[in-house]
Amino acid sequence: MRNLLKYFKDYKLESILGPLFKLLEASFELFVPLVMAQIIDTGIKSRDMGYILGRGGILVLLGIVGLACSLTAQYFSAKAAVGIGTRLRGDLFRHINTLSYNEIDTAGTSTLVTRMTSDVNQVQAGINLTLRLFLRSPFIVFGAMIMAFTINVKAALIFAVAIPLLSIVVFGVMLITMPLYRKVQKQLDQVLLITRENLLGARVVRAFNRQEDETAKFGQENDTLVRLQVFVGKISALMNPVTYVLINGAIIVLIWTGAWQVEEGVITQGEVVALVNYMSQILVELVKLANLIISISKALACANRISGIFALKSTIVEKSGDAYNGSGPMPSATGSEAVPKVEFRNLDFYYAGAKEPSLSRISFSAMKGQTIGIIGGTGSGKTSLVNLIPRFYDAAKGAVLVDGVDVRDYSLSGLRSKIGIVPQKAVLFKGSLRDNMKWGKKDATDQEIHRALDTAQAAEVVMSKEQGLDLMIEQGGKNLSGGQKQRLTIARALVRQPEILILDDSASALDFATDAALRKAIREDTKDMTVFMVSQRATTIKNADQILVLDDGKLVGLGKHQELLENCQVYREICLSQLSKEEVAQ
Repeated sequence: MRNLLKYFKDYKLESILGPLFKLLEASFELFVPLVMAQIIDTGIKSRDMGYILGRGGILVLLGIVGLACSLTAQYFSAKAAVGIGTRLRGDLFRHINTLSYNEIDTAGTSTLVTRMTSDVNQVQAGINLTLRLFLRSPFIVFGAMIMAFTINVKAALIFAVAIPLLSIVVFGVMLITMPLYRKVQKQLDQVLLITRENLLGARVVRAFNRQEDETAKFGQENDTLVRLQVFVGKISALMNPVTYVLINGAIIVLIWTGAWQVEEGVITQGEVVALVNYMSQILVELVKLANLIISISKALACANRISGIFALKSTIVEKSGDAYNGSGPMPSATGSEAVPKVEFRNLDFYYAGAKEPSLSRISFSAMKGQTIGIIGGTGSGKTSLVNLIPRFYDAAKGAVLVDGVDVRDYSLSGLRSKIGIVPQKAVLFKGSLRDNMKWGKKDATDQEIHRALDTAQAAEVVMSKEQGLDLMIEQGGKNLSGGQKQRLTIARALVRQPEILILDDSASALDFATDAALRKAIREDTKDMTVFMVSQRATTIKNADQILVLDDGKLVGLGKHQELLENCQVYREICLSQLSKEEVAQ
């Protein structure tokens, strides 16, 4: 929580002027009952219309000046709150982008989205209300009590009893509701998770006719959220009636006491009215303070949740000072034909919280210009293996080397500038086709883009559209088919001409003819590139220079197609399940 206070540093002036102008407004408001007392005791008593109008003009002036102070305070408070909210949201987004896959997997996408949106908005609203009311309401409460003592000490003792009782109610409710609001926000994460899953998987839900089941599941989680909100709402709702009962009880006692004192000539009727007005001001301000405390409770709960995300530190840490940026000479034999382009040395890898390794004792080498095929059953660790090369995760034991250098000795930008990645899920961003292609290389020319599109068998996507490279792609590539998106993501990776190309089952939506043409083009156009091809299809990887066969996280086969047919039962079973005997023998 404390680390969020730094955001007030750039808004010190606004954070001071906002409450200051609110205090000025409150000061003018405290004079209103005294002026009313003068109107009653002097103007109305003597029927002096001039005096009444004069004091009425003073009330109007106090109202105008108070309004000006209030608007000024609102301006500065809003400026500070919106500014802090903007910077907080920006820093949180940047911080999330520094987290490794490990932390993002652990925290969960829905949680991070809630922190970025709902939680930051609650903090922003809390700051705005705090700057406007946090000092004003207590100032009015204690100011009204002091003004009451200047009128009549005996009557003012009622204020001295009522205010502590009201404070106990207000702060008691706050202490009870704060932890409950944390539970509400946590349940909101769960509702958002289910909503996100259903929106992303709408086609799957409908394909399996599970709409009613998913609706029931959402209803269950939503009902839990509603119950929590209703429960905390009931506790918060107690604040207003209890404070009204206490204040109105105090007013009754005040009028009773005042009536006797007026009759005895101790105080005037106008002073009794002034005391009642001061008590009413206290009532209004305590109700405001109660609502403010509820908002602050929510904001503090959200601020703690945001601080929890800032507290997450990436497990992928760059080597300080002497990290290699991927260019220039290295103390090893970089560039030598004897040094593998990529090497795994007796590597073990665990996902966060897992007791069993996802990869165990993996060792192999890939030379420059080689094509490495990776095959295995679902969950065998194929994607986990290739994700270790660009250092999306770190190995628990052993090492991954690129050009003879441990990937942990590279700067992240230096390492990833050598690598082009095509993930399993084809992801395109809203914008023109040209902009999407330039993700691989910012200064790529149209000629380079067209060359990459040709290699990726995606030229027809451009040719079939009149806009060419100016074709606008909708969010997530919704205006393209699955195969078109996959080919465009391959082209995006090829634009940068990486030294290492990773194709993670990125041709699954392509027909066999297009897949074959793609493999041929990549083999011919990327002669110096080390290519890793992850696939479930034996035909995709059978002509690779080396084939890695994974089974339950272990490397059970390494070699060429014919070697593995003879020596690796797992590979032979995969091939026989997909190909005819004649195709297997080719």
